[in-house]
Amino acid sequence: MAINQNHTVEEINGVRCAIVEKNASAERVEFLKKVLTHNNYTVEVAVSPPPKTAPAKPSAEGEVAPLPPPPAPETFTVGVTDVTFNWVNAVFGRMLFAPNGHIVTLAYWEQKDTLPKDEVPYFEKQ
Repeated sequence: MAINQNHTVEEINGVRCAIVEKNASAERVEFLKKVLTHNNYTVEVAVSPPPKTAPAKPSAEGEVAPLPPPPAPETFTVGVTDVTFNWVNAVFGRMLFAPNGHIVTLAYWEQKDTLPKDEVPYFEKQ
């Protein structure tokens, strides 16, 4: 049972995992997998279930039936086998390293920066 939404534990492929991200695209999965395996975590990936939709209302006679919604894009759930892992604590605690050796920052984790830069924490700036 999760204490909060930042630390959920579920079973992925029959293995209990700490959930890193749900509904991730294939590109995002590859990025997370690269970063997490570099930091010696065992990564599990499974296809996310499609979102639930309301059933279509039957059309009356003479009415044109509405078009069915387009299929949802395939998304994935990413988890690590270390159930104590919490990505928020790992990123803000500066415990993760990128493959190039720099510390993973929030901007890099969210893929807003292509290369992580070693930043001096605000409390160490002169």
